[in-house]
Amino acid sequence: MKAILINDDKALNWSTCEDPTMGADEVTITVKATAVNRADLMQIAGLYPPPPGASDILGLECSGVIEAVGDAVTEWQVGDKVCALLAGGGYAEKVVCKASHCLPIPNGFSFNQAAALPEVFATAWLNIFMEAGIQTAEPVLIHAGASGVGTAAIQLCNAFDNPCFVTVGSGDKLEQCIALGAQAGHIRHDGDFIDAAKAFSKGKGFKAILDPVGGQYLESNLKSLATDGALVIIGLMGGRSANLDIGRLLVKRLRVIGSTLRSRSDHSKAQVIAELRQKVWPLFDTQTLKPIIDQEFAIADAAEAIKEIQSNQTVGKVVLEIPS
Repeated sequence: MKAILINDDKALNWSTCEDPTMGADEVTITVKATAVNRADLMQIAGLYPPPPGASDILGLECSGVIEAVGDAVTEWQVGDKVCALLAGGGYAEKVVCKASHCLPIPNGFSFNQAAALPEVFATAWLNIFMEAGIQTAEPVLIHAGASGVGTAAIQLCNAFDNPCFVTVGSGDKLEQCIALGAQAGHIRHDGDFIDAAKAFSKGKGFKAILDPVGGQYLESNLKSLATDGALVIIGLMGGRSANLDIGRLLVKRLRVIGSTLRSRSDHSKAQVIAELRQKVWPLFDTQTLKPIIDQEFAIADAAEAIKEIQSNQTVGKVVLEIPS
């Protein structure tokens, strides 16, 4: 098969490599599309190696057609159209993954649209609804609201009646986030978000904060949480260290949760996928939720797609299409 391989000079090359080997509880997917995630950028830079046993090929999600099923697989058949959450391997003509990590492509969705769903909706659902345990009507603060995860999180909050406030990098991005369902937001270049967030919550704070920034936001995040609130940190774009006011944690009974999806156990990922299929996937059929795609590239142009993500100008996902 062909796949995107990383050269010694970090250049990306669409070239031939060995086909993946399928296990009894796995399926082989002929990949039609995949999507770019910031984890891919980190892996290219050598900062985020794949978990043990995972493919070292880039790509944490895909859509395509099942071409083979393992002996222990009963829920999928050859020819089924699926999208899947991957630990790696999506930037390729074929990928192997656990059968329990696949989802049906929503009715009427193209392969490109379906490829934009698994990673971001799994991340948003896991961290807001499972880790933070948000309940109906409780407010959520979403940093990087125009990102792939951010646009998924906004839609989920809107669908499940959780008012949300976002931080973004520009006025245009803020407008697009509000169009997706965010109630209000703050442009990060205008200074600290804490006053605007406090005004939005009427001084009561947020029950959950989804944060891919990390270090530089820690203090303001903790000040913005309501009593018994949860800060879920999913990235380190703003640094990996900061001063922590432990007294604030104690007095307000706050939780600070570090969360990654890629390194979770297969069983844990299967639980997330099962919840998505039951609670989230029906909302695509009713058009309550939708994929947000900024740009589409051919897989051979993956380097250009990576540059678009690095520019921080995109809204939603950048998709890579695999030739038949």
